[in-house]
Amino acid sequence: MFKYRSCKAFTLLECLAALLVISGSLLVYQGLTLSINQHLQQMGTSDQDKWLLFSQQLRSELEGPQLDRVASGKLYVTKDKQALAFGLSKAGDLRKTNADGRGYQPMLFDLESAQFHQEGDLVTLQLRFKTGLERTFLYDF
Repeated sequence: MFKYRSCKAFTLLECLAALLVISGSLLVYQGLTLSINQHLQQMGTSDQDKWLLFSQQLRSELEGPQLDRVASGKLYVTKDKQALAFGLSKAGDLRKTNADGRGYQPMLFDLESAQFHQEGDLVTLQLRFKTGLERTFLYDF
């Protein structure tokens, strides 16, 4: 009366293996997502990256100019017959401006303090970030 057709189907063992593969791949994906998220958070809050970029930028800015003076915690230089000043603003960023204060080019943000010191042709910049990181930049004109 009843005819049974032979059809291929998953066995219980194959079904368990498929579930094991799916759950394992989801766990690996979740772990990688958490790792990438933590890495991005660490990179976003790192002052070290800001410092490295700033030191390269300041070094390239100071390659051609002639040192004028260091006064009131600011560095004054002359580049292509234009007087420039580098110093900490009231907003907490290190800026490059004209010597008379016109212009605005922020170079580094979130600073607690920045002081320039001069000994002969050697200029020292001491920086302290709001996060507590302290760095010193030396440049010999």
